[in-house]
Amino acid sequence: MKIKLYLLIWSSFLTPYYLYGQEYEQLALDQLFEQLLEELEEGVDASELSEKWSYYLKNPIDLNKTNGEELRDLIFLSAIQVENLLTHRKESGDFLSVQELQSITGFELSTIQNLLPFVTVNNIIHYRDFTVKNLLTKSKQEVMMRYGRIPHKAKGYAITDTARSRYLGDPNRYLLRYRFNYNNKIRLAVNMDKDAGEPFFNDKQQYGFDFYSASLSIRDLGKLKHVVIGDFALQLGQGLTMWNGLSFGKGSMIESAARQGAGLRSYTSLNEANFLRGISGTISLGSFELTPYVSYRHIDGKVEKMHDEWAISTLAISGLHRTPTEQNYRKAIGQLVYGSNIRYGKNRFKIGANFVATQLEGIKTLGKAPENKFDFEGNLLRNTSLYYNYSYKSAYFFGEVATSLDEGYAWLTGLITSITPKFSTVFLYRDYQKNYHSFFSQAIGETSGTQNEKGFYSGIVYHPSRKIQWTTYVDFFKFPWLRYRALEPSSGYDMMSQFSYIWYKKGQLSLRLRYRLREENTPSSKTQKVILAEVKRHQIRLEYKYKLSSIWSIRNRIEAIQYEKEYQDKELGWMVYQDLFYSHNQSKITTNVRLAYFHTDSYNTRIYAFENDVLYASSFPLYYQKGWRIYNNMRYRINRHVDLWTKISAFYYPELDQIGSGLDEIKGNIKSELKVQLRIQF
Repeated sequence: MKIKLYLLIWSSFLTPYYLYGQEYEQLALDQLFEQLLEELEEGVDASELSEKWSYYLKNPIDLNKTNGEELRDLIFLSAIQVENLLTHRKESGDFLSVQELQSITGFELSTIQNLLPFVTVNNIIHYRDFTVKNLLTKSKQEVMMRYGRIPHKAKGYAITDTARSRYLGDPNRYLLRYRFNYNNKIRLAVNMDKDAGEPFFNDKQQYGFDFYSASLSIRDLGKLKHVVIGDFALQLGQGLTMWNGLSFGKGSMIESAARQGAGLRSYTSLNEANFLRGISGTISLGSFELTPYVSYRHIDGKVEKMHDEWAISTLAISGLHRTPTEQNYRKAIGQLVYGSNIRYGKNRFKIGANFVATQLEGIKTLGKAPENKFDFEGNLLRNTSLYYNYSYKSAYFFGEVATSLDEGYAWLTGLITSITPKFSTVFLYRDYQKNYHSFFSQAIGETSGTQNEKGFYSGIVYHPSRKIQWTTYVDFFKFPWLRYRALEPSSGYDMMSQFSYIWYKKGQLSLRLRYRLREENTPSSKTQKVILAEVKRHQIRLEYKYKLSSIWSIRNRIEAIQYEKEYQDKELGWMVYQDLFYSHNQSKITTNVRLAYFHTDSYNTRIYAFENDVLYASSFPLYYQKGWRIYNNMRYRINRHVDLWTKISAFYYPELDQIGSGLDEIKGNIKSELKVQLRIQF
C-alpha cells in the first residue's frame, strides 16, 4: 500500500505534464489511426474503428474493472501489454491513478500517450441500477446525418442510352445513422447509406437507401455474457476461418501481427460485405465460453441458369450498385452461415475451436484463368479450426490451424517476446495451401484470401529511451501456385524500418524506409513469351509533428517512391504536404487545413496519405500524376448537444484537361468534393 501511495504522490507531480499532453492528443491519435489503417485497400470504411475509439473517449475504460476485453478492443495494445497490465493489477492491487501505467513493464511513452485518453479509474453502473427511468435519462443517444458530393458531372451521369453502362442515380451520397447506448449494456445501432450514383427512392431502389443495417446488443445477462440480434461480426483466433469487419496487416505496429480476436460484437460499419446477419450469443460456463451463431442474408454476385441449376461465376464485395450490371448483381445470392465457437481460458492460457458452414443458393463455379484451378467450387463449404494463445512471463505464444473439410488446410504460429523492457521481438510463420478455402478468413499475409501462400515474418521494437523507438520487420513469402499477374510460382520479401523520436509530448519526428520485392509477369524481348520479372518498390518517408502552442499545431510529410521492374525504366513519385491545426478550448470551432504537392511518373508510383475527415469518416486519397491537393476540415460546436462538420477538398492537375477514366471521367483539371455532417446527441 505504501508503494501505491508513493506512486500516487509521484504521479501528482506529473499532472501538469499530462494535461499539456492532452493538447497533443489529437495529432497522436491521428498518427495511430493511420498506422493501423495504412495497409487497407482504398475506399474501405474505417468507421468501425473510429466509432469505437470515440465511444471509449467519452466512456473511458476503468482499469480496475476491465478483464482486458475492452483494452484488446482498442487494437493498438499488444497481447503482452494487456497481460502485463492485468498482472500488475493482480499483484499490486487496484489502480489509484492512471499514471501507474508508467510503472508497468512494456508500457513505453508512446503507448501511454495513446492509451491515456481511453482509460480511467472509477466506478461503473450495474444492472441493479436499471429502471425505465434510468433507461430514458441515463442512456446516450446519437443521430448523425451526412451529405457528400463531387459537384463536377462525371461521364456516367450524362449517358442516356439505356443500352450502355451508366449511373442510374444521382451523384449525391447520403448517410443516416442512429445509436442508443445504456452504459454499454444495451446498445442499438442503425445505419442507412446511399453511395454516389445509386438510385434513391426510384428504379430498383423503391425503398430509398441502398444499404440498411441494424443490430441490438445486450451484455451481462447472467451466464449469457453477450447477445447480438441483427448484423453482427465474429473475430476468432488468428482469422483463418472467421474474421468479420476490419483486419490489420503489416505495418509499423508489428505487435499487431498477433490478432486479438474480440469474439462476438455488433457490426456497425458501412462496408457492405463480410458480416453476418441473424443472431448469436456468448454463454459463459465457468472457464468455458460457447458462442453459437446463425446468419442468413443476400450477397452480391453474378448468377446464371445452367443445366437447370443456378451457377455463380462471380462474388462481388464492392457494395456499389450504380450501374445496371451492379444492380443485377445486387443481393442475387442467398447465403446461410451457421456454426459454433467454444473457448477455454484459465489464467494466461486460452484455447478455442470453431466450426462454420457456409451454404450458397447456387453452385460456385471455377474461373477460367489458370490461377483459379484450385479455387472453391460447389455450394457448401465447411471449415473448422483450433487456435490458442499462452503468456509466460515476457513471452506470448499464439497460433491457429484450420481446414476446409475435404480440401486443404492453413496454419500459422507465432511468438512475441520482451527480451528486456527496451527490446521486443515478433516471429510468425504461416502456411496457407492453394486449395484452402474460407469465405470469412482475414489472416495476416502478403495478399488477401488466406490461400496459396507461405511466409516467415519477424520484427523487432527497440526503445533505448522513452523518447526513442526503432521498429523493423522483414517478411519473406512465396506463392506455391499461380496468382493474378504471375503465371508461375513466385516469391518475394518486404522490409520496413522506422525510427521515431518523441519529446515532451509536444512533437514527434519519424523516418521510415521500406523495400518490397515481388515477381510479376512481363513479356520477354527474346522469346516473345511471358516470364517472371522482379518488381522492386523503394519508399522513404519523413514526417514531423509539433505543437506550436496550446492552439496551433503543424504536421509535415515528405514521401518518395521508386518503382523498378526488370527490363523497364525506373519510375519515381514523390509528395510533400503541410498541415495546420487550430483547436482552442474556448472556441466553438476546431479546424485543420492541408496543402500538398505531388508528382508521380505513373500509377505504379502512386502515394496514399491519411487525411482528417468528418467524424467517423476516413480518407486515404490517391496522389497520382502531377498536381496540388488542398482541403479544409472544420467542426463547429453549435451547443453541447449539436455539432456540425464540413470538409471541402480539391485536386488541381495543371497539365490535364480531363480527370479519371470510364464512367468517372470529368472534364477540366479540378476535382473537388464537399461533405457536410450534423450530429445530435441527447
